[in-house]
Amino acid sequence: MTGVKIDGKVIAQSVKDRVKQAAEELRAQGIDPCLATVLIGDNPASATYVRNKHKACLEVGIATKDHKMDGNITQSELSKVIDNLNADKSVHGILVQLPLPGQLDEFATTSRISPIKDVDGLTPHNAGLLAMKKAALVACTPSGIMEMFDYHGIDLVGKNVVLINRSNLVGKPLYHLLLEKNATVITCHSKTKDLSKYCQSADIIISAVGDRSKFILTPAMIKEGAIVIDVAISRFHEKIVGDSDFDQIIQKASFATPVPGGVGPMTVAMLLRNTITAASLSSQIGR
Repeated sequence: MTGVKIDGKVIAQSVKDRVKQAAEELRAQGIDPCLATVLIGDNPASATYVRNKHKACLEVGIATKDHKMDGNITQSELSKVIDNLNADKSVHGILVQLPLPGQLDEFATTSRISPIKDVDGLTPHNAGLLAMKKAALVACTPSGIMEMFDYHGIDLVGKNVVLINRSNLVGKPLYHLLLEKNATVITCHSKTKDLSKYCQSADIIISAVGDRSKFILTPAMIKEGAIVIDVAISRFHEKIVGDSDFDQIIQKASFATPVPGGVGPMTVAMLLRNTITAASLSSQIGR
């Protein structure tokens, strides 16, 4: 059998279309949605990610403000930049591009962002609201994966899901989102014993390891008809790869995502949606 390719580009475009319409409606109300990005240092990959986010904003009618900081910036100096953006009523979303230089603390940085401008969904406030099923702003990659399930009408109720990631950016928020849909979720990680055993019994595998030298999700690790969401992206032997080889996995899976072109486009699309949500929230409280 050959499964269905989950095309992130197509699904992301459907999200962008809705975002563009919502942005037009907000502007008609006198609200010009705006995303502010903060890029620290000269990491080429980070610079590319920020540039792509600005391009996507332009496509859907979201204004942007670009803040490039010296790689030697102190925590105190960065806090002042974030405080100024928190106070700027023309800014609705704040994104500090990760990873940060070694002298900066990620938790202190993300925690500084106003919860209603936290378009990455990383503040303790929004993470707590997610655990209580009350979050309006949710981490972009997890919410993008949930959008993929919705797009294809995949019912998660009672499904056994193996989640191979426990990070604050993917694994932990995705765990809560899956539980909200009444899935049964097992979180696996680098210390998990007999990982293959868990995978082989899963209806859905969501893999986000991102290191081919340490882990590859092979067809032998999945059962016939399973759904495979490959979140990872890395360079291996001069190629952009995920945790699995799509051409092999799709022969056994009922649905699977390619890399690139799967989850990646969804992350950016959900950032745009979060920015629109943040603009709506700020207007409701007079900011």
